Amino acid sequence: MKPTNITKTKSVFLNSKGLLRWIGSRELSVLFVIFALMASLLIFVELADDVMEGDTGEFDRVILLSMRNSQDLSDPIGPRWVEEIGRDLTALGGNAVLTLLTLAVMGFLILEGKHRMAIVLVVATLGALSLSTVLKHSIDRDRPNLVPHGSVVYTASFPSGHSMLAASTYLTMAALLIRTHKNRRIKAYILLVAVTTTILVGVSRVYLGVHWPTDVIAGWTAGAAWALLCWLLARWLQLHGAVEDENATTTNSETEKPDKS
Repeated sequence: MKPTNITKTKSVFLNSKGLLRWIGSRELSVLFVIFALMASLLIFVELADDVMEGDTGEFDRVILLSMRNSQDLSDPIGPRWVEEIGRDLTALGGNAVLTLLTLAVMGFLILEGKHRMAIVLVVATLGALSLSTVLKHSIDRDRPNLVPHGSVVYTASFPSGHSMLAASTYLTMAALLIRTHKNRRIKAYILLVAVTTTILVGVSRVYLGVHWPTDVIAGWTAGAAWALLCWLLARWLQLHGAVEDENATTTNSETEKPDKS
């Protein structure tokens, strides 16, 4: 018996409901990430344009000087131990710390049996470093000259490399680790740690006088955009079976064959 028009209409309606339910449960997060990615890129482009035209000078000066002793601009606000904390925090965005952390997380993913996800992590980290280098050379902004620098600098100012690499590395790691876990509390915790660390690194760069505030904001937005892009890539690869998802199990022999002694 051939299906009637009513049966066909009902089938299409049910399929449409199923499609909408699937989009609502799975793809709204993707749409939100795409929107956030586009917004981050727009903010970075607008900020870079304003910086090159010199429209952010007053804003940068006010924020930078607010972190200095008004009687002695060579002295950051707060006691000596606060200055030491600032240097410790800024090191979290340095190449040495980020390299060690990347290797540590890569080792964790390998032990979890997620070897291909570890490769994605390495590619994403190296890509962020390359992007930061290209942007610095392209814009070539001078470092702040209002106050002495509290840390050694040897590259251009815009965007802040520490801020961008911290955002791209920590947020990318968080995005990839989130894609390997089901527990929502673990996901939220990983993301909170990554965001907090990224913010602290950026603030420390202004506190030490080695970057203008707009350098840091640009670094955050560019790094966040890169992390969002890596999240989308990881999700796409998981959907196509190219990398392991949160249902993947570890292949460690110790977990497969528990000790019976």
